[in-house]
Amino acid sequence: QVQLVESGGGLVQPGGSLRLSCAASGFTFRRSRMSWYRQAPGKMRELVAIITTGGGVTHYADSVKGRFTMSRDDDKNMVYLQMNSLKPEDTAVYYCKAELYDYWGQGTQVTVSS
Repeated sequence: QVQLVESGGGLVQPGGSLRLSCAASGFTFRRSRMSWYRQAPGKMRELVAIITTGGGVTHYADSVKGRFTMSRDDDKNMVYLQMNSLKPEDTAVYYCKAELYDYWGQGTQVTVSS
């Protein structure tokens, strides 16, 4: 059974940090590029970051460059999104995705507010 389970979301003040995690199971994790998306209320889901197999290359949306860092651990079947200098406009539900298989997690809510 394929599962992608995100965790680590919550409420944080502007300028704060959060680390999201995504635990993968039920498929060959190391073969898939992995990505983080987000969807804010009333907006379309957008790509935040993507990491290649092996973790050699990452790409980021312009809106998060320099603030977010994506990584993966193929031994643990995990992907992470370190989010620093958070802004209110980062508020959204964050999803991880296994690109090769088009699998999605259920999402974790991130709210940036004072």
